[in-house]
Amino acid sequence: MAITLALASSRIVTPDGQRAGVVLVEDDRIVDVVAPADAPTDHEDLGDLVILPGLVDSHVHVNDPGRAHWEGFDTATRAAALGGITTVVDMPLNCLPPTTTVDALDRKLAAVHGRSHVDVAFWGGVVPGSEVHLDGLVAAGVLGFKAFTCDSGVPEYGSFPPADTAGLLARTAALDVPLIVHAEDPATLVTAPDGADPRRYRTWLDTRPADAEVAAITTLLDGVRATSGRLHVLHLSAADALAPLADARRAGLPVTVETCPHYLTLAAEDVADGATDHKCAPPIRDRANQDRLWEALADGTIDGVVSDHSPAPAEDKGLATGDFLTAWGGIASLQLGFPVLWTAARSRGFGLSDVARWLASGPARIAGLRRKGAIVPGADADLLVVDPDDAWTVDAADLAHRHPITPYDGRRLTGAVRRTYLRGRCIARDGELLRPATGRPRRRDEV
Repeated sequence: MAITLALASSRIVTPDGQRAGVVLVEDDRIVDVVAPADAPTDHEDLGDLVILPGLVDSHVHVNDPGRAHWEGFDTATRAAALGGITTVVDMPLNCLPPTTTVDALDRKLAAVHGRSHVDVAFWGGVVPGSEVHLDGLVAAGVLGFKAFTCDSGVPEYGSFPPADTAGLLARTAALDVPLIVHAEDPATLVTAPDGADPRRYRTWLDTRPADAEVAAITTLLDGVRATSGRLHVLHLSAADALAPLADARRAGLPVTVETCPHYLTLAAEDVADGATDHKCAPPIRDRANQDRLWEALADGTIDGVVSDHSPAPAEDKGLATGDFLTAWGGIASLQLGFPVLWTAARSRGFGLSDVARWLASGPARIAGLRRKGAIVPGADADLLVVDPDDAWTVDAADLAHRHPITPYDGRRLTGAVRRTYLRGRCIARDGELLRPATGRPRRRDEV
C-alpha cells in the first residue's frame, strides 16, 4: 500500500461518530482510518480542525448550457469547492435544452468538459411527451428523473397532474431509478387577489399554501403503493406533509425526502417587504413550521439537506422592484451550506455527525452515489476540513457563484471551511482555489 495522503485530527467524523485518528489515502480512495499511534511518520497533523466527508449537493441548478448567464459550471463548481462540496448533481431544467433527451445530455457534458472544479452527476428530466427517452437516458448514465406536478417556471419544462405520476413511477421502477418530484398540487395553488401588494412577502406566501404540498405528496404516495416505484420528494417546506411521509416510511415504502437550509434557517416572519432574494417555491414558511422540519431531521423522516441553488441576475430576481409575484423564484446559497446549517444546528443541540449525515451521506444515498459522502475504506477521498468555531459575516460580493445575491448577505455564521480535498488532492484552501478544474462527470454506472 503506497499512502499518498495521511491527515491526522483529534476529530474525524465517520459513520460511527467522531474519533481521533488518521485518514489514509492511496491515490483517489480512502484506504483506512487508523489510530493516532499508527500514523505514518510523514502524516500532517491538523490538530483540532475537524475532518468531515466531502459534502454532496444533490439539488443544484447550474443552467448550463443555454442560461449560463444565470449560472454556469465554472462559477457554480467554484462556489461548491470553496464551500466544501465535492459532488453536485445537476438538475435537468433551466438549461436549454432541458436534459430530457440523450442529445441534450451530450450537450451538457460538452458544457462541463474542463470547467468543473468538483465531480458532477446528472438527473434526467421527464416532461409530457419525453417518456420515450427514459431508457436511453438511463443507459447514458443519469441517476433518475425529475418531474413537476405544477408549473415549473420555464415554458420548455412541462408538468404532470399529480394523478398521472403513478404511470411515471411504474416506468422508473422498471428502470430501477428514482422519480424525484417537485410536489405541489396546481389545483390547490392560489392566485394573488386583485389589489394585493406584490412587495409584501405574505402576498407570495399565500399563493403557495402548505396544503398544495400535502395534496401532491399524498397522491404521489398512492402511486408508490401501486407501483413500488422509488420516490424522492424535493425541497420539502410544508411540515404538514411529514405525517403521511413518516407513515409511508414506517410501512417500508421506498420514499426519501430532502429539505433545504433556507427552510431551516429563514422564517416568513422575518422576510422584509421587497426582499425578493428570499423568494423560492415552495416558499419559506413560518418559524413554527421550521421547528417541525428540524424534528423530522432528528427522527430521520427527512434524509438530507441540499441547496436547491437556483440563482438569477438581479433584474430577474426583481431586486429593483421588490415584486414577489414577478421575481424569479430561487435561493442562491451553494457556497454556504455548511456554515448556515452548522450555525443553526449547534444552537439546537445537534453535532457535527448530524451535519455530516444531512449534508453528505444523506444526499449521496438519495442520488445513489455509493462512493461519496462518508469517510470509510473504499470511498472516494473527498474530504472537508473545517474550523467549527470560527465566526464570520457573509459578504455576498465575496461568493463565487455568478451573481452576488443571497438572502444570507450580512448574516453572522459560525464554521469556516479551511480545505477541500477532491479524490485525495487539495483543491481549495482558506477561500482560494488551488488547482485548475479537475472535476469529473459521473455516470450512474460509475458512482
